[in-house]
Amino acid sequence: MKIMSSCLQSKCRETCRLALGGLVVLSKDPSMAKPLRSVSRSLLKLLGDADGEVVSMSLSLFKKMLQKKHLLISSISAPKLAEALLPLFDNDNSQVQVLSIYLFRKMMELVVDEGKKPLKTIVNQSLLPLFLHCHEENQHVAEASRETLHCAAGFLEKTDLQRVMKTEQPLKIDECLLAEDRSRAAQHLRRALRYLRSPQEPLREAAVRFIGSAGRCRRGKREELRAHSQAI
Repeated sequence: MKIMSSCLQSKCRETCRLALGGLVVLSKDPSMAKPLRSVSRSLLKLLGDADGEVVSMSLSLFKKMLQKKHLLISSISAPKLAEALLPLFDNDNSQVQVLSIYLFRKMMELVVDEGKKPLKTIVNQSLLPLFLHCHEENQHVAEASRETLHCAAGFLEKTDLQRVMKTEQPLKIDECLLAEDRSRAAQHLRRALRYLRSPQEPLREAAVRFIGSAGRCRRGKREELRAHSQAI
């Protein structure tokens, strides 16, 4: 364990991959759940690695750690993990997508109470990517996204979003996301634009619909401000 942990910091990718493979084997032993937590900082750094295999094995190890009974994630660790996981939702590897989305949900479920408030900003940022990935052609990614989006809505106490998700009507979810956060319509619009380059047609179509809703929301806001200023 000690040798493999030190090898995680090696600049040689092959050495790092071998160390991660060894840790994956060790993680199958339930008694290793707690010792594995000692390498969580190294694994967190590896989530930003360009090597997809390294990222996938790191996520698998985090999954093993978070399956430990009665485990809670500290208020310091949760935001760091969330920030590392969020970009992986858009990864080209579907296994990385599923694992990162699953871990994001587990993190919301296991964070200590005092850590929930600082985590809300990042969870808010996850709503649009999760909604769009619900339209993935890969059903495993789509299902993981739906479950995590529902969990995020509960975490943020967005009851309207929880309710419309049950109807599974995309346009209503679009409107709900924008209605609850009109001040960030422009930000949502910018985030949605990158999904127009997706190779998946359903994902592109979902992005186009959302961009249309965001545009209408912004026009409505400008008209509301204009009417208010004229009344003054």
